[in-house]
Amino acid sequence: MYAIIGAGPMGLCTARQLQKHGIPFVGFELHNEVGGLWDIDNPHSTMYESAHLISSKGTTEFSEFPMRDEVAPYPHHSEMRRYFRDYAQHFGLYEHYQFGTRVQRLERLDKGWRLVSEQNGATREWLFEGVLLANGTLHKPNRPALPGEFTGELLHSSDYSSPAIFDGKRVLVIGCGNSACDITVDAVHRAASVDLSVRRGYYFLPKFLLGRPIDTFGGMIKLPRKLKQRIDGWLIRALIGKPSDYGLPDPDYKLYESHPVVNSLVLHHLGHGDIKARRDIAKVEGRRVTFSDGEQADYDLILQGTGYKLDYPFIDRSHLNWPERVGAPQLYLNVFHPEYDDLFMMGMVEASGLGWQGRAEQAELVALFIRQLQAGSEAAKKFQAIKRERASLRLDGGYQYLELERMAYYVHKDTYRRSIQQHTQELQQALPAHASSQSPQPAQVQP
Repeated sequence: MYAIIGAGPMGLCTARQLQKHGIPFVGFELHNEVGGLWDIDNPHSTMYESAHLISSKGTTEFSEFPMRDEVAPYPHHSEMRRYFRDYAQHFGLYEHYQFGTRVQRLERLDKGWRLVSEQNGATREWLFEGVLLANGTLHKPNRPALPGEFTGELLHSSDYSSPAIFDGKRVLVIGCGNSACDITVDAVHRAASVDLSVRRGYYFLPKFLLGRPIDTFGGMIKLPRKLKQRIDGWLIRALIGKPSDYGLPDPDYKLYESHPVVNSLVLHHLGHGDIKARRDIAKVEGRRVTFSDGEQADYDLILQGTGYKLDYPFIDRSHLNWPERVGAPQLYLNVFHPEYDDLFMMGMVEASGLGWQGRAEQAELVALFIRQLQAGSEAAKKFQAIKRERASLRLDGGYQYLELERMAYYVHKDTYRRSIQQHTQELQQALPAHASSQSPQPAQVQP
């Protein structure tokens, strides 16, 4: 029996793949519903009222469970919540989960894991053959210290839900990721003024091109990496210009070497003067902020759109092959521990265009590896050697990704999916038809 931690989209597709391959499991979810951060009613969600998917539904959905035709190309978060609930209902995943349950800690045993959970004040111990961590990557906010003391209201994007908080206020948003830009646009309609502090350059992509979601054009014509960067960069400049045309710094790196911002409206409002571009913050004194170019302004509210940190509070970091001063655990395919065959990091992967289907493929590979281990096959031994040797291998497709913490688990979609599919095919072909997939039920120990 295996444990899955989390019932967000990654946890659900992991559960689905274990189910498909006949591997018994128990799921644990802190909230009382599925959907993870896509359920805005989940008290642990970082969702906000105006949020939409930044990739189109066709490139994001699970291939075995397409989104409904009437759903917009870029669905609202409420549609995504409905989608994941429908997915869990359709495949009968609800019955496998312990809802309203916090995983307090995981302890490694000589064989398997002890999981301690808490539900309605009662503690329970479980014994599992293995554990699949699918609790998400966007929960623990990154809150860098300001260079000084701000006496106004200081929030992080994880605290943000409704634009009503901006009413009549002088607002400064720090950061230029997708969420920061969404929130900045929200503030335009409610705040007295809106400024956007940006430390470095970003590439901006429109959501639509020729009436189609822009991510549906990717891969239509296969080009060498350098040529693709050059041609796509030229096309984007032809469509929307350079960031400096809107008062923002231009990137000092090539396209696709950091995750682009898919937002047309922030540039629209910068061009109309509704948003004022600012440089990095040099000093904060009371409500006054001094920027690196010497300009100053006063603010009532500062919102940090400064992203998130990986966080697995229930397991000792030493079990994750996660060295100090390294942005993410060092795992083959961002999933497989070099030594442990019973611990899997699900969903710790980002790539432009990977979608939920790419993550489902990741989960299927894990399920097949578990089946091969149970069968004691040569294919399992071969894969064990591969994951030991390649734990530090980064599937970047030759792109020089920026040395940023949030890019530490970023991969090149096509390179990543090819590797997943190759291993999947090898393990699938080698699986004996008679191999048993059944495991003992977990022991439950009441304290």
